[in-house]
Amino acid sequence: MKKLFAPLCLSALALALTACDKSPVAQTQTPLAKVRTEVVATAPLSISNELSGRVVAPRVAQVSARVAGVVLKRVYSEGAEVKQGDVLFLIDPAPLKADLDSAQAALSKSRAIAQQAKLQEQRYAELIGINAISRQDYDNAQAQAQQSNADVAANQAAVQRAKLNLGYATVTAPISGRIGRALVTEGALVGQGEVTPMARIQQLNPIQVDLTQSTRDVDNLRAAFRAGELQQIGSNQAKATLIRDNGSLYPLPGKLLFTDVSVEPSTGQIILRSEFPNPDHDLLPGSFVRVRLEQAVNKEAITVPQRAILRDGAGVAQVLLLDADNRVKQQPLQLGGVQNDRWIVNEGLKPGDQIVIEGLQHARVGEQVQIDNPTLPLAHSTDQ
Repeated sequence: MKKLFAPLCLSALALALTACDKSPVAQTQTPLAKVRTEVVATAPLSISNELSGRVVAPRVAQVSARVAGVVLKRVYSEGAEVKQGDVLFLIDPAPLKADLDSAQAALSKSRAIAQQAKLQEQRYAELIGINAISRQDYDNAQAQAQQSNADVAANQAAVQRAKLNLGYATVTAPISGRIGRALVTEGALVGQGEVTPMARIQQLNPIQVDLTQSTRDVDNLRAAFRAGELQQIGSNQAKATLIRDNGSLYPLPGKLLFTDVSVEPSTGQIILRSEFPNPDHDLLPGSFVRVRLEQAVNKEAITVPQRAILRDGAGVAQVLLLDADNRVKQQPLQLGGVQNDRWIVNEGLKPGDQIVIEGLQHARVGEQVQIDNPTLPLAHSTDQ
């Protein structure tokens, strides 16, 4: 019985040792975490800033009464498109016509007096030659003729003014554009001692947007230009994209017209004016909008996908970087703005670095990972 028990014990001990030998092998055969990566590369990138602003009409005309009178009729349709010179209102012309008739009568009278003074001067010129009249009488005749001519000129001017006033009784559009509601009705007395607004015309195509940007941002851009980090885009080449209140993009691209040369004292901001086509009048003056404005170009920009960014407890941005053995390490970054769902990297990465963009939750710092890219490393996208 003892002889049988000894071999059985030896067999059990051998099996136990064999099991112990296999446990490290099992641990080394644990599969590596699979991740997807992207190789860092530089590429030209347009630097855009999203600014808020207000839509303004490039040309606004306040239609006012230029003569005193009673409004007889409104000719135009409220909210319609009008062209320069179109008739808008009719003011009672009767008093103005009477003023013209009176001025013309005064002109005729002055012309008759001037003719009489001229003939008298001519007669006195003959008499002074034979010393039939005194020199004083001849001088008086000359002065009277000159004064009569001056009266004629003054009355001619009065007639011209009366004609202008009569023409102002027909109120026309000073510019082309869309006209709003009438500010006066038939029977209203206008232009009596003060300017009376009657309607407002606004040009809506193209439309302009006045944007505001802080002086700090402008100073940072200028410093980057001087340091050679960025290249400036000319005002006539800067692309502008309008963002509606609901977040959708306006389909027609705009452009930057100019940057103001002064700073608003109350806000410390600078005005930038942009222009957009507005054929369907979708953009109305007074609306608040946002505009994405391209102001500079970085010739060697580095960007990473937003999903690749991690943050530690202090809020410092980091990425998971792979070394030559595909081991994971953390790399702190200094980030700039966001362009097309990608962070602009100011410091922390260089071309050729390989970062983890998917599978971050499985990657452990210091451990090896398996790269599981579908094809080649994802291309560095900078499409604007």
